[in-house]
Amino acid sequence: MNLHKGETLFLQGQSGPLFRLRSGLLKIVRVHPDGSQILVNIIVPDEIIPHHSLISPNPYFGTAIALVASEVDIIPSASWYEELERHPDRYRSIALQLQDKLRMMQQRIDQLTAIAPADKLHKLEAWFEHYISPAKLTEVLTQDEIGQFLGLRRETINRLLRSKKER
Repeated sequence: MNLHKGETLFLQGQSGPLFRLRSGLLKIVRVHPDGSQILVNIIVPDEIIPHHSLISPNPYFGTAIALVASEVDIIPSASWYEELERHPDRYRSIALQLQDKLRMMQQRIDQLTAIAPADKLHKLEAWFEHYISPAKLTEVLTQDEIGQFLGLRRETINRLLRSKKER
């Protein structure tokens, strides 16, 4: 399945199949009752999502939206879970995938715990370079999304990016 930038793959609260991101980038947003959205995760190629449903089914935690043109494989839930039952050795590969994602998220936590806003932005840029290169942070995320990802206001992100550009 091909998604264009901005297209929704699945909606928060729905249930359905799993997906493997073949190429592109997806963002996972939590939608609050008032309709506001908060960016909580970025999905990179070769990830199977939703992560919390790799071993047992659960409704989608957030809404998945293509950040760029993306190619996604649909994995029917029934066949995924039947395959796990028939081949329990696959649990190891799932555990390794989850371990990689946990390490990625630990680096994200490190960004959030930096004190200075400039340090938060610098750590996010380094994280982006490591996991999402060659795309640049500001080519993929809006200033508002960068702010959500770092717990900063959009105005602060704008000021930091402008200051960096001037240097």
